[in-house]
Amino acid sequence: MELLLPGIGILFWTLIAFGIVYYILKKFAWNAIIKGLDDRETNIADSIATAEKVKLEMAQLKSDNEALLVAAREERAIMLKQAKETKDKMIAQAKEEAKEQAAKIVADAQVTIQQQKMAALTDLKNQVGNLVIEISEKVLRKELNDRKEQENFIHQLANEVKLN
Repeated sequence: MELLLPGIGILFWTLIAFGIVYYILKKFAWNAIIKGLDDRETNIADSIATAEKVKLEMAQLKSDNEALLVAAREERAIMLKQAKETKDKMIAQAKEEAKEQAAKIVADAQVTIQQQKMAALTDLKNQVGNLVIEISEKVLRKELNDRKEQENFIHQLANEVKLN
């Protein structure tokens, strides 16, 4: 039973050792431990506050990013609309220029055709005039007594003449 019930001497020396350790801890370590715990508590509180601040900033940045995305999408839509309008204007302008050029080509062709027609008519008139002169020369060169002979001769000359 001695092991279960400590003796008075052991109890006395244990209390004295505990008192000395308590005094040393209180004098030198207790303030440092309390200060460390207070610093740790302050540090944890500051970290939590900083985390909340960062969380709010992240939420603000997220909403700013979403607003920027919306603005970028709107700007893209406007740019696409402007590009389409520009394309349509360019196509319409090209069509108009093509029509104008086609009209000019047709007008030039008509003028050319008219000039060639007039040249052909002038050439034909000149040839007819030359034929008339030739026939007249031949008729005048030949002396014919009979009217019937003159008509036969004129028909013969007309058949001989080849038109170009």
